[in-house]
This record gives sequence, C-alpha cells and structure tokens, in this order.
Amino acid sequence: MGSLHKHSGAWRIVQFLVVVAVALFALHQARAEAGFDALVAPPGSQAIEQYPEVARYGSIAGALQAGHSNIAVASGDYYEKVTIARDHVSLTGLSDTPPRLYFDAYANIAGVYHRDDWGTPGSATLTINAVGVHLHNLHIENSFDYLANDALSKDDPAKLPHTQAAALLLDVDSDKTLITDSIIDGYQDTVFADGGRSYFHNSRISGNVDFIFGDGLAVFENCQIVSRPRAKAFSPGDIQGHLSAPSTNIKQPYGLVFIDSRLEREAGVPDNSVSLGRPWHPTTTFADGRYADPDAIGSAIYINTWMDGHIRNEGWASMSGTARDGTKSRIFTPDESRFYELNSKGAGASDHSQRRTLSDTEFKALQEFIDRFKRELGR
Repeated sequence: MGSLHKHSGAWRIVQFLVVVAVALFALHQARAEAGFDALVAPPGSQAIEQYPEVARYGSIAGALQAGHSNIAVASGDYYEKVTIARDHVSLTGLSDTPPRLYFDAYANIAGVYHRDDWGTPGSATLTINAVGVHLHNLHIENSFDYLANDALSKDDPAKLPHTQAAALLLDVDSDKTLITDSIIDGYQDTVFADGGRSYFHNSRISGNVDFIFGDGLAVFENCQIVSRPRAKAFSPGDIQGHLSAPSTNIKQPYGLVFIDSRLEREAGVPDNSVSLGRPWHPTTTFADGRYADPDAIGSAIYINTWMDGHIRNEGWASMSGTARDGTKSRIFTPDESRFYELNSKGAGASDHSQRRTLSDTEFKALQEFIDRFKRELGR
C-alpha cells in the first residue's frame, strides 16, 4: 500500500478523524469526571445529546425527589420552588449563561411554605436545609415585583404588606454550603443565612434592603455585592438601603464576612444612600415576654473590599427592635454591634469615626478561622 502524502485528501481525512477521536475522548472524560447522575433540561436542549446516558428530568425538584445527588442543570428558565433537604447534593449549571431558577413568593403569602408559618423564610426560591450542598454556575432569583409595590403610596389600597422576598434560604440545619460562580438576585432579604456555615466564591448577590442577613456564618470571597434601586420617593440624603443585617449570637465569633469583594450598584442608586449594614435583633419569645433578642450581637466584617460611592460616609446604620413593652422603641446602634472593616477602598471608603477598623490581632484570628473553614470545604 502506498504511503499517505501530508497534503493528500486521505491525509486530511486521517487528521480529521484523529481530531474527532480526541474530542470524543475528551467529552467522555469530562462526563466521567463530572459524574452527573441526573440532567435537568427542557425539551430540545443540546445537553440531552451530550448526556444521553443520564436520567433526564424537566424540573430540579423532580430530580431531587427521585433521589439524585449530582445534578446537571441545562440552560433555561425553571419556575419552581425548590428545597434541598438531603446531604451532599450538588447542582451544576452547564452553560456559559447560568440556568435560572426563579419563583415569586413574598412574606405576606409565603407562610404556607414554612414549617412554622413564617413568611420570610417561606418565600425563598431555593431552600437548603442539609450539609455539604454545592451550587455551581446557577442563577437563583426571587422574581416578585418588589419595585412595583414599592412605588405605591402607603395609603394606596393596592399596596401589599410584608414584601420581603428571599431568593436563597440557608435553613437552620444547613452547614458547609458552598456556592461558586453563581448569581443570586432579589430586592429585600435576598439571602437569608439562618443556620450553619456557608461560603460564597466568585458570585454576585443583588438586592436593596437587608439583602444579606441572618445569624449564620457566611463568607463572601471575591464576590460582587450589588445594591439595587428603590422605587419609592426619598429626600436627598436619606438612607435607601442596607447591604446586611446580621443577627449573630454573641457566642458565635463571626457572622457575615466579606473578603476581596466589590460593593457595586445598579443605575439609579444615589451616592451616599446605602449602609454597610445594621443590627437585626429578631423579636423572640422568652420566659418573661416577647422582645428583641439581646444576645443577637450582629457581626459583619469587610476585608479588602472596594466600595462605590453609594456607601454612606458613616458606613453603618441603626435598627429598631421590639422593646419589652411591645413597642418598636428599642434602637440598636452600630456601636453595640460587632461591625468592622479593614483596608476598604473606593469612593465609599471613609475614615468616619463610626467605621471601626479591625486590629492586626483580630484580623489574624479571623484569617485563621476562615482558613480552617475553607479547609473543611476542600478549598
């Protein structure tokens, strides 16, 4: 048989077949490495051809209910309310544009979704109440039309009450939650860190009022924290939003920690209009009455964070809580809380006396704490 010349048609066919073989081998290896046991995809999705051997579902909830733990999610919009209550579940978006999981519940109507009839946690589009859950390359959104309601006057009969609308709830039994390369969108109460420990990396979280809050430990590293506009009218200089509202128990060393992140804003958010956070003391039932939890000494820390000009010069804000007489007359101040910064940058950084700086010793202790936690996560 004669030899193949490198410029001949036969040689080009051989080259093509080699390229195809290499590509197919790489695809096979990628599938093997991914180890997906379920695929969530709409009809006609290209992912169905890429993963023909994997069980397919039309919804994320369907794949979870079937007992799958390593679930691939194809590009698309999924209108559903999802709870992950099984340990070590992974949801992975497959496309460059993260698949969108969205729902539009809000607190006033969402108690039916919660075990204790609580509206805010019940409103969450995605609830995690398990250990070792990993979300990667997902877009999680609460799509309730907060702005339309915000624009209505207080005396408008169409105005809805209690419009907190969470996108993500890290519930009381969640722990070691890992969220990477994802988008989490909402307005008020977007991320509710209500339990355990969580780590967000290279992700974007958006909202306008107390949109990252709760008593859990939540670390945000290399993240975009994006303030969104309000629709109601404000006077110049008014506070229009708050990034965080920690309710960290005094026995817990840290709460909400932002590292090497950026505090950005959408169009329409004015300069000097958003606080770094305010102290939330949840109304709690005690033996001697029902009032703001005195042990919820909120912890929020910003390390090496770039801040745009919407951040207020004073940095932090106060928050009212329920006094022992039942009125909302108790005002909790930043000075009573564990609020700190270190190496803040950008137009929103300032040396205002209310903005306390973490000491070198405190920073070293925090760094060691976070490093231990990241090692537990395998980061």
